[in-house]
Amino acid sequence: MSTSPDTLPESWRKPPFIANPVLRYALYIGALVYVVFTLATLPIDWARVSDGLSRAQRIFSGAFPPSFDRAGLLFDGFMESLKIAILATVGGIILSVPLAFMAAGNIAPKPIYLLGRAIIIVARSFHPVIVAIIFVKAVGFGPFAGALTLVVYSVGFVAKLLAERIEEIDFGQVEAMRSAGAGFLTTQVYAVVPQVMPRLVGLGIYQLDSNLRASAVVGIVGAGGIGATLANAFGRYDYDFALAITMVIVGVILVSEAVSGVIRKRIT
Repeated sequence: MSTSPDTLPESWRKPPFIANPVLRYALYIGALVYVVFTLATLPIDWARVSDGLSRAQRIFSGAFPPSFDRAGLLFDGFMESLKIAILATVGGIILSVPLAFMAAGNIAPKPIYLLGRAIIIVARSFHPVIVAIIFVKAVGFGPFAGALTLVVYSVGFVAKLLAERIEEIDFGQVEAMRSAGAGFLTTQVYAVVPQVMPRLVGLGIYQLDSNLRASAVVGIVGAGGIGATLANAFGRYDYDFALAITMVIVGVILVSEAVSGVIRKRIT
């Protein structure tokens, strides 16, 4: 049976982001003008950029082939990063759990909730490098400053996501425990914790992987780990050793990402 063109089903088209075509194209033109104006007014020293390209060529030419002659120093730096990441993850989770309960609006009183949210906001407000500089100035160079930095970094991430998961729990279990006369702490342990435990385990695994990456960054400012070894290699113009360190960092991150991905799939 033939179908007339008038009865053919219409194909669905995604609606535009802005329905008004005049406003939509005006926004596009405004964004283009802003980008052009920004590029035109940036204080770019093209002579220095040209010199930088020649310096980059010398760096890359000196980096190949990578040198693994000081494998012992590289291994020590990596192990220090691993210790920093594990210590920071454990400490961050220990601090994040009570903080997440404080920042969950469905179980915490309003003053406690505001205090918990304020602490999380402060922990998330600063880049780890800035926090690392502060701790290096406070406690000196070394892995202790790196561990403290990543504890703050872990709290800002884990506590926030765990608090949001607590706010999404099935509150019927909490009400059932309360109707049976259970106290506040007992209710949290038996009605809330079992519901959020899979998320907490997943967050812990992800944060360990993230802290391992971040430890290489904060070490550049003196907070220990493989990043400090990398910064020292650049300072001595040992570009071949710096490339070897970079390759090890990338390889370790790829392996840790794959392992953590498998673990997260099995617990979800």
